[in-house]
Amino acid sequence: MNRENKKKKYEKGYYKKHACDDSFTCKHCGRLNVPAGAGSNHRNHCSNCLHSQHLDNEPGDRDSDCGGIMEPIGVWVRKNGEWAIIHRCKQCGHISSNRVAADDNPMKLMSIAMKPLTCPPFPLEYIEKMTEMMGGNGTMR
Repeated sequence: MNRENKKKKYEKGYYKKHACDDSFTCKHCGRLNVPAGAGSNHRNHCSNCLHSQHLDNEPGDRDSDCGGIMEPIGVWVRKNGEWAIIHRCKQCGHISSNRVAADDNPMKLMSIAMKPLTCPPFPLEYIEKMTEMMGGNGTMR
């Protein structure tokens, strides 16, 4: 069964309490994703490219009519140390958070986590000047 038909088959809120054990093909990279190996009962993003599809307004409700591609834009760490991926819908801009799965691509996760450090919002050449402006001596040793 494909993900689009889930909304039609089950009553509202079904996926909040029941495992999602269906495979799906990623709309972004085309890879087949199976529930085995995810370490969770709810595989909701591609293990390769980490993209998802906008199906829910609230987790598990399958109420979204958007169906857009959800791109991974960041990661965050929950109180218990578990990582989660922040997704933003390319079509409507909706933002959501999803648990990292056990078989997610570790290099993709790390590249998303490191993006703010590798692409800062200011030129790296100005670090010394900004340090000096903030009262430091401006030298980096």
